[in-house]
Amino acid sequence: MKPIWIVDDDQSIRFVLERALQREEFTVRSFSNARDVLAALDDDEPQVLVSDIRMPGASGIDLLGKVKARLPGLPVIIMTAFSDLDSAVSAFQGGAFEYLPKPFDLTKAVELIRRAVDESLREEVRESAEKPMPEMLGQAPAMQDVFRAIGRLSQSNVTVMITGESGSGKELVARALHKHSPRAQGPFIAINTAAIPKDLLESELFGHERGAFTGAQTMRRGRFEQADGGTLFLDEIGDMPFDLQTRLLRVLSDGQFYRVGGHQPLKTNVRVIAATHQNLEERVRLGAFREDLFHRLNVIRLRLPALRERREDIPMLTRFFLQKSARELGVEAKRIADAAIVQLQSFDFPGNVRQLENLCHWLTVMAPAQVVEPKDLPPELLGAAVARAAAALASAAPADAQPAAAAPAPAAAAQATPSGFWLPDLEREARRRLEAGETGVWDALSEQFEGQLIRTALAITRGRRIEAAQKLGIGRNTITRKIQQFGLDDDAEP
Repeated sequence: MKPIWIVDDDQSIRFVLERALQREEFTVRSFSNARDVLAALDDDEPQVLVSDIRMPGASGIDLLGKVKARLPGLPVIIMTAFSDLDSAVSAFQGGAFEYLPKPFDLTKAVELIRRAVDESLREEVRESAEKPMPEMLGQAPAMQDVFRAIGRLSQSNVTVMITGESGSGKELVARALHKHSPRAQGPFIAINTAAIPKDLLESELFGHERGAFTGAQTMRRGRFEQADGGTLFLDEIGDMPFDLQTRLLRVLSDGQFYRVGGHQPLKTNVRVIAATHQNLEERVRLGAFREDLFHRLNVIRLRLPALRERREDIPMLTRFFLQKSARELGVEAKRIADAAIVQLQSFDFPGNVRQLENLCHWLTVMAPAQVVEPKDLPPELLGAAVARAAAALASAAPADAQPAAAAPAPAAAAQATPSGFWLPDLEREARRRLEAGETGVWDALSEQFEGQLIRTALAITRGRRIEAAQKLGIGRNTITRKIQQFGLDDDAEP
């Protein structure tokens, strides 16, 4: 979320509001005059603007007009110590979100700013919903490489092999290659060779003549004929039966094929794009895939990264899929809290982008509130969070608790220790506390986990809070609050 901007020539007002908003986990940026605000808008923008009405130079009303001309949807709260009708009317006529007379109750002021933030976020969701859906999303370097490759191949008819794990978006890449190619006006036909029984796949690909086999009562055009002049996408090509690979190779070689039961050769002009999650070189070595077909298909290879390799794209993809699910269901799109995004980014997503999309659909239906918090995430993600917490607690055990002679070097320990070594410890500790009738077990263990993480980060950064927060992936305000909560002030620098 973007910061709250406070504009007031009174330093004490700025200080009080800054501290109150920081306690509520908001990021704040302060200004003493309108000129500096307008200059800052060239490089940044606020989530909400809170401005005094009477300041040296341009007034709050002047600033309101100029800001609204640049950012029409931005909520602006006007403050003034002169509570007169003209000021209120001018503020609302200029498009102010609300009018805040001084002196104000700090709790009510923060609540008003929070309402303005909620309105701003709702406006962002509405604006996003009105934008056309993009073909693909990704800011990670690996995805930018894919986009550049699609651009380079846009005017080519060369055969492309797309590799990547299941759910990583291989068909989306194939559709993009088609859409931006000279064949864009032709058909795009997709077939999953692993989803069709072997006995039917030949007919699906090449068609059949009437009477070619029992049940073939009419002639049927296959996918190669349907894709003539366009693109044929062969998904999961590594699962194609070996005998059909020979027929596919012939089509790729000379563009000719026969329908099942047919005697007349047919010509087709098709660009083939293949995809697989398997290691085709290994399949060739094992004799399960023809080497000559592999080389025919593997002219240009595009590798799609797994979602865990592009975690920086998770926030953008999550918000996009929440918008998409809301459109499909005809409901208002959910928003997702930053803390929930952080938890999503720590999950490995074995099902990749498809799993994230399904998760967002689940959240749209099942999350109880309009803002998705970490506690609203499904059980498999919450379970992963508990596992990570237990691992951190186990690794944070005091050094003298380990037998000195048995302590391996750090690199050796990382290689030798099985990934789930902490699970029995977690089970024993949880069982001990629960069977003893303790309450608040979750909070107690979470507090230990968070405290140890912050101590470790502060030790690594020699007490520098901002650097520690960056390493941990949390906000500056969050680490400050936690340091105070756990009494770690002696370990940290301001």
